[in-house]
Amino acid sequence: MQIQTEAPAKEPLSLVNVTRRYRRVTALDRVDLALARDEVVAVVGPSGCGKSTLLELIAGLQEPDEGTVSAEEASYMPQRDLLLPWRDALGNAALALECEGVPRAEARRRAEPLFERFGLAEFEGARPAELSGGMRQRVAFLRTLLPGRQILLLDEPFGALDSITRASMQRWLTDALAQDPRTVVLVTHDVEEAVFLGDRVVVLSPRPGRVVADIDVGIDHPRDVTSPEFTTVKRRALEALGI
Repeated sequence: MQIQTEAPAKEPLSLVNVTRRYRRVTALDRVDLALARDEVVAVVGPSGCGKSTLLELIAGLQEPDEGTVSAEEASYMPQRDLLLPWRDALGNAALALECEGVPRAEARRRAEPLFERFGLAEFEGARPAELSGGMRQRVAFLRTLLPGRQILLLDEPFGALDSITRASMQRWLTDALAQDPRTVVLVTHDVEEAVFLGDRVVVLSPRPGRVVADIDVGIDHPRDVTSPEFTTVKRRALEALGI
């Protein structure tokens, strides 16, 4: 059962006793999760534990079989950038506004000033095939931000990138959220990425996904992945995963 309403001001997102089943398979089992405003929570867990299902429940793309999801409006960025090959970068970024009824010219006008801040200046007219992987992800993230929704749902946004580009994008995302804070649920299979980006790291068990750890990172940005504090938090997350 789901009762989806706007959450209280101090809690833009909460899940209470949420269970999701697919016929005989239980994907998520009695999940409780709440986020404070502008908090970044990274969710990690083994493949098939229901991480993407969790995001789709928050986005309203699925409904729980049991429990309650309460959330303000959310923007969802899936694993693939899904840029339209026949549109230029500016047109792809503006698409989110067009889908909400904003005329195309106005949507492009509102998106264009952000290209410089996102490191995309002079690439407004480039087609997706002409952009690097990191640039494509920046366009996709800009598209996700433009509607101005409080909650961002990011499903392994850097999973397809090489390690050097991935590290660069992690630092870039930290800076972007510092300039434009949002409430974020980030799904990743990379524990180091979760600790680098998240205010908290939530660990899910193998299917059915249950919350087995909720770890407060407690490290100021910028974070040094070689520091003892970082290593300690990472070890706690790995232990919760049974690694």
